[in-house]
Amino acid sequence: MGLFTNKSDKKTSPKKISKNDNVVKDGKKAQTEDKIVPKAEEVKKEESMKELYDTTGKIKKDKGKKISGQAYRVLTKPMVTEKATNLGALNQYVFMIDNKANKIEVAKAIFEIYGVKPINVNIIKVKGKKVNRGRISGKRKDFKKAIVTLKKGETISVYEGV
Repeated sequence: MGLFTNKSDKKTSPKKISKNDNVVKDGKKAQTEDKIVPKAEEVKKEESMKELYDTTGKIKKDKGKKISGQAYRVLTKPMVTEKATNLGALNQYVFMIDNKANKIEVAKAIFEIYGVKPINVNIIKVKGKKVNRGRISGKRKDFKKAIVTLKKGETISVYEGV
């Protein structure tokens, strides 16, 4: 043995019990099962756009949650640009959304605020541009934008105060 090693320093790790191992309990052999506790993220079920709607065509609402306060946090503002107005002819509307929002949250927020059920929601992450102000260089904020497609005949009044 070396100078710094000692038998008492070695720690033995506990053996993991699997399904096939027999464990003696009170003098009797018993079959045990592996129990792995799933993480909170794995337990939460991801809903797809199809699961968001029930068979009647209405958006499912969580009974315990009210989206109205969250809806305005998800949809930051409508984007009024030349490209966004051209998409209006295709029944598509563009919104700037929260960086942590997903498609399902955007669809629920659109229904909550405007009362219109979207057919499709596409999300784009936009990187902020590098900008220079004299000797000082910096970067604009990253943001997300959502392109919401509606059925024919349905509209959203986005340009009211513009």
